[in-house]
Amino acid sequence: MATRAQAQAIREHRLAVLAMVACTLLWSVAGVVTRHLHRQDGMVLVFWRSGFAALSLLLVLGARQGVRPLARQLLGSRVLWGSAACWAVMYTAFMIALSLTSVAQTLVAESLAPLFAALLGLLFLRLAVPPRTWVAIVAAMLGMAWMFWHNLQAASGARQVAGLLIALLVPVAAAANWVLLRGNRAGVPMQAAPLLGALMSALLVAGPAGSLRVDGHDLLWLALLGAAQLALPGAFAVWAAQRLPPAEMALLGLLETVFGTLWAWLGASEVPSASTLIGGVVILVALVGNEWLGQRGLRSAWPAHLRGPKKRARISSSLPESSEPRMECPASGNASGAHREENREENREADRSLTRSSR
Repeated sequence: MATRAQAQAIREHRLAVLAMVACTLLWSVAGVVTRHLHRQDGMVLVFWRSGFAALSLLLVLGARQGVRPLARQLLGSRVLWGSAACWAVMYTAFMIALSLTSVAQTLVAESLAPLFAALLGLLFLRLAVPPRTWVAIVAAMLGMAWMFWHNLQAASGARQVAGLLIALLVPVAAAANWVLLRGNRAGVPMQAAPLLGALMSALLVAGPAGSLRVDGHDLLWLALLGAAQLALPGAFAVWAAQRLPPAEMALLGLLETVFGTLWAWLGASEVPSASTLIGGVVILVALVGNEWLGQRGLRSAWPAHLRGPKKRARISSSLPESSEPRMECPASGNASGAHREENREENREADRSLTRSSR
């Protein structure tokens, strides 16, 4: 039982990592899609994107759980509402920052998420961070610091600086969210947290946004962003955050910076600077190295019969020979007994021959 539970935990960890990679791919398309919208008012974009995300999640969760169970879940604990507030800040700050500065600068501002997540996880959940993850965090921070400094130097005017500062709210909210989700000891269902967060985000900007009118082209793209770029990865992230440490969640989330900068380069002609490319390579190396070392550690914890044949052979050859008598398998007991009897008879015949020759 323990062996199966251990193997299941390792498989869930791998699936959670893949889920977070899928999240970052979906999240990363926001920048390039936003650049093709006709209206670039950040609050208006927040309202429609968050509104469509809330509608999508409401339809899916309502169909799966029923209206009354979903309503009871929405009136859940403070943990649920705390996570929803974090989602609201993430949804709102990101789109407003995108309307004020470049995609690369907005994504680079999220660089502090792993550090915040590691510190909050250590303080509130007493989650020890492995040395390899601290090394990866430091390496990623260096890469992000390199990108951030050069992008800050390139920022032209107070508008872009304001965009960078607003974008800094995203990593703070993300780190707090991953800690809340991982620390959900009471087992409160958290699938509705992105739904509440999207509703809060839309209501938050509805008044200050003024006129919410957009054309059909923008409405279609905003509906796609709400459903596929917010609702779907939000559900994935909730599932993954309950299985991965907050620091690892935030580290994997940095892939959004790399993917988003690439999409903006290919799809919106926002050519990244050399500092952005160098920093992106450093981040990728840190992330891949952290996950590779983590998978090696998990692999070494697998029981021998769950590993590959080569691994079992290496383990078997490294074990010392046992001096205890071996237990015979019942199915082969008769054959083994006959073989031993033949050996004894051969030994007796050899002894008689030696005796005759000595005489």
